[in-house]
Amino acid sequence: MNSTKFKNLLLVGFLTVLTFVTILGCGGKKDSTTDGASGKLEGTISLSGAFALYPLANKWAEEFNKTYPDVRFNISAGGAGKGMADALAGAVDLGMISREIKDEEKAKGAWPVAVTKDAVIPTISSSNPVLAALKEKGLTKEEFRKIFITAELKTWGQAIETSAPEKINVYSRSDASGAAATWAQYLGGKEQDELKGIGVFGDPGLADAVKKDFNGIGFNNVIYVFDINSKAKYPGIEVLPIDVNGDNKITAEEQFYGDMNQLVAAIGDGRYPSPPARELYFVSKGKPQSEAVKIFLSWVLNEGQKFVIETGYIQLPADRLKTEVEKLK
Repeated sequence: MNSTKFKNLLLVGFLTVLTFVTILGCGGKKDSTTDGASGKLEGTISLSGAFALYPLANKWAEEFNKTYPDVRFNISAGGAGKGMADALAGAVDLGMISREIKDEEKAKGAWPVAVTKDAVIPTISSSNPVLAALKEKGLTKEEFRKIFITAELKTWGQAIETSAPEKINVYSRSDASGAAATWAQYLGGKEQDELKGIGVFGDPGLADAVKKDFNGIGFNNVIYVFDINSKAKYPGIEVLPIDVNGDNKITAEEQFYGDMNQLVAAIGDGRYPSPPARELYFVSKGKPQSEAVKIFLSWVLNEGQKFVIETGYIQLPADRLKTEVEKLK
């Protein structure tokens, strides 16, 4: 046997052994608990998806680590569409989803757990030229539809029935977004792409675009409009009130946008309509098998609920939480 052949055989043998060792190593890497009394839990939990759920997911991870410090989290926001795609592909343990789960997604193995609730709210610049009139009158669902879907209302004057000439600049989401899908559903649409407007990536990006354009209008999740610490609106952004009862004025029952606490209370008791209020989900590909993921989900639905309100979200009703807990068993 010549030296070249001998070297090639050695290389093939080395690669075969290396592959075998690698497979053994991957097969042996499992999330595990040791002594239940000590709370020892190890592993990595990966999440991606909705901007709406991203801040609360991070809060939950931080608090969960106080009990289980050996569990690592990889959390990224990129829109509900990315979260669902990643979950179904097995690229992450949990997708963060901010819309209802579709039948076709369930057919592909999507296994959802509802974990909290929030809402999509219409947003404008605090420098809007007719801000005072808009806050007094609000817009009905049909008027929002005429801005975001049919584009019949083109100026702010048309929206408030005056001669104000300023053009309405509409902004939407460029990424596959649960917020956009929910807002479209509220306005009678079926899909996100029915919404008119300039596409902007992500909830923070959309909020920033509206702040900078005094003629702009968009929509955002609550936590990108209100500061969770001060509960006040971020500088530069305002909520355009929804005239829920259609009487062309914002009555006392519809005035709940002063701070985050007022709005969260209105979402919780149903004064703010649903949609655009909606449940938020963690979604896995089939029922989770990882011990770390199962314990994390159980913790979220139990101990983790005490962090929901302080982070700017709404707790699910007790019977709804009980149903979700039962799914884990």
